[in-house]
Amino acid sequence: MHVVYPAVVAALLFSIGVYGVLARRNTILVLMSVELMLNAVNLNLVTFDVWLRDQLHGGQVLTLFVIVIAAAEVGIGLAIVLAVFRNRQSIDLDRLRDLFEPPNSSDPDGSQPAATKVTTGVGPE
Repeated sequence: MHVVYPAVVAALLFSIGVYGVLARRNTILVLMSVELMLNAVNLNLVTFDVWLRDQLHGGQVLTLFVIVIAAAEVGIGLAIVLAVFRNRQSIDLDRLRDLFEPPNSSDPDGSQPAATKVTTGVGPE
Protein backbone atom coordinates (compact mmCIF):
# COMPACT_ATOMS: atom_id res chain seq x y z
CA MET A 1 0.00 0.00 0.00
CA HIS A 2 1.23 3.48 -0.80
CA VAL A 3 2.01 5.79 2.09
CA VAL A 4 0.15 8.61 0.35
CA TYR A 5 -3.38 7.29 0.96
CA PRO A 6 -3.26 7.13 4.76
CA ALA A 7 -1.33 10.40 4.86
CA VAL A 8 -4.06 12.16 2.85
CA VAL A 9 -6.77 10.67 5.07
CA ALA A 10 -4.84 11.77 8.16
CA ALA A 11 -4.44 15.28 6.75
CA LEU A 12 -8.19 15.46 6.07
CA LEU A 13 -8.99 14.21 9.58
CA PHE A 14 -6.62 16.71 11.12
CA SER A 15 -8.05 19.55 9.01
CA ILE A 16 -11.60 18.66 10.06
CA GLY A 17 -10.44 18.60 13.68
CA VAL A 18 -8.80 22.02 13.40
CA TYR A 19 -11.96 23.42 11.81
CA GLY A 20 -14.02 21.95 14.65
CA VAL A 21 -11.79 23.50 17.31
CA LEU A 22 -11.82 26.93 15.66
CA ALA A 23 -15.44 27.10 14.51
CA ARG A 24 -17.47 25.33 17.20
CA ARG A 25 -18.73 26.99 20.37
CA ASN A 26 -19.96 23.85 22.11
CA THR A 27 -17.37 22.51 24.54
CA ILE A 28 -18.18 18.86 23.88
CA LEU A 29 -17.81 19.33 20.12
CA VAL A 30 -14.44 21.02 20.69
CA LEU A 31 -13.31 18.01 22.74
CA MET A 32 -14.48 15.69 19.96
CA SER A 33 -12.52 17.74 17.42
CA VAL A 34 -9.36 17.46 19.53
CA GLU A 35 -9.87 13.69 19.63
CA LEU A 36 -10.23 13.68 15.84
CA MET A 37 -6.91 15.50 15.56
CA LEU A 38 -5.26 12.96 17.88
CA ASN A 39 -6.63 10.10 15.77
CA ALA A 40 -5.12 11.71 12.67
CA VAL A 41 -1.76 11.80 14.43
CA ASN A 42 -2.19 8.14 15.42
CA LEU A 43 -2.92 7.21 11.81
CA ASN A 44 0.29 8.95 10.72
CA LEU A 45 2.32 7.22 13.43
CA VAL A 46 1.13 3.76 12.39
CA THR A 47 1.48 4.54 8.67
CA PHE A 48 5.06 5.70 8.90
CA ASP A 49 5.94 2.88 11.29
CA VAL A 50 4.74 0.32 8.73
CA TRP A 51 6.31 2.24 5.86
CA LEU A 52 9.74 2.40 7.52
CA ARG A 53 9.52 -1.27 8.64
CA ASP A 54 11.07 -0.46 11.98
CA GLN A 55 12.04 -3.53 14.03
CA LEU A 56 10.93 -2.03 17.33
CA HIS A 57 7.55 -0.77 16.07
CA GLY A 58 7.98 2.49 17.93
CA GLY A 59 5.14 4.16 16.05
CA GLN A 60 2.63 1.55 17.17
CA VAL A 61 3.80 1.74 20.78
CA LEU A 62 3.59 5.53 20.69
CA THR A 63 0.09 5.24 19.20
CA LEU A 64 -1.04 3.09 22.12
CA PHE A 65 0.45 5.64 24.51
CA VAL A 66 -1.41 8.48 22.76
CA ILE A 67 -4.68 6.50 22.93
CA VAL A 68 -4.26 6.03 26.69
CA ILE A 69 -3.46 9.72 27.21
CA ALA A 70 -6.43 10.71 25.01
CA ALA A 71 -8.77 8.52 27.06
CA ALA A 72 -7.59 10.21 30.25
CA GLU A 73 -7.97 13.62 28.60
CA VAL A 74 -11.56 12.83 27.60
CA GLY A 75 -12.41 11.70 31.12
CA ILE A 76 -10.98 14.81 32.74
CA GLY A 77 -12.39 17.10 30.05
CA LEU A 78 -15.91 15.73 30.38
CA ALA A 79 -15.70 15.96 34.18
CA ILE A 80 -14.74 19.63 33.88
CA VAL A 81 -17.55 20.25 31.37
CA LEU A 82 -20.06 18.57 33.69
CA ALA A 83 -18.90 20.68 36.66
CA VAL A 84 -19.09 23.87 34.60
CA PHE A 85 -22.57 22.95 33.36
CA ARG A 86 -23.77 22.35 36.91
CA ASN A 87 -22.40 25.75 37.95
CA ARG A 88 -23.27 27.90 34.93
CA GLN A 89 -26.11 25.96 33.22
CA SER A 90 -24.29 26.33 29.89
CA ILE A 91 -21.38 24.77 28.01
CA ASP A 92 -21.17 27.46 25.33
CA LEU A 93 -17.55 28.65 25.11
CA ASP A 94 -18.50 32.28 24.47
CA ARG A 95 -20.61 32.42 27.62
CA LEU A 96 -17.91 30.70 29.71
CA ARG A 97 -15.31 33.39 29.06
CA ASP A 98 -16.96 35.72 31.56
CA LEU A 99 -15.59 35.21 35.04
CA PHE A 100 -18.61 35.92 37.17
CA GLU A 101 -20.40 34.16 39.94
CA PRO A 102 -24.09 33.65 39.34
CA PRO A 103 -26.25 35.16 42.09
CA ASN A 104 -27.54 32.86 44.81
CA SER A 105 -30.98 31.57 44.10
CA SER A 106 -31.76 31.77 47.83
CA ASP A 107 -31.59 35.59 47.76
CA PRO A 108 -35.06 36.86 46.83
CA ASP A 109 -33.79 40.11 45.35
CA GLY A 110 -30.72 38.56 43.67
CA SER A 111 -28.33 40.84 45.56
CA GLN A 112 -24.86 39.76 46.49
CA PRO A 113 -24.41 38.46 50.05
CA ALA A 114 -22.61 40.68 52.55
CA ALA A 115 -18.89 40.16 52.90
CA THR A 116 -17.95 37.77 55.66
CA LYS A 117 -15.03 38.20 58.00
CA VAL A 118 -12.19 35.80 57.35
CA THR A 119 -10.33 34.64 60.43
CA THR A 120 -6.83 33.36 60.16
CA GLY A 121 -6.40 32.19 63.74
CA VAL A 122 -3.30 34.37 64.20
CA GLY A 123 -3.25 37.31 66.62
CA PRO A 124 -6.10 38.99 68.48
CA GLU A 125 -9.45 39.06 66.75
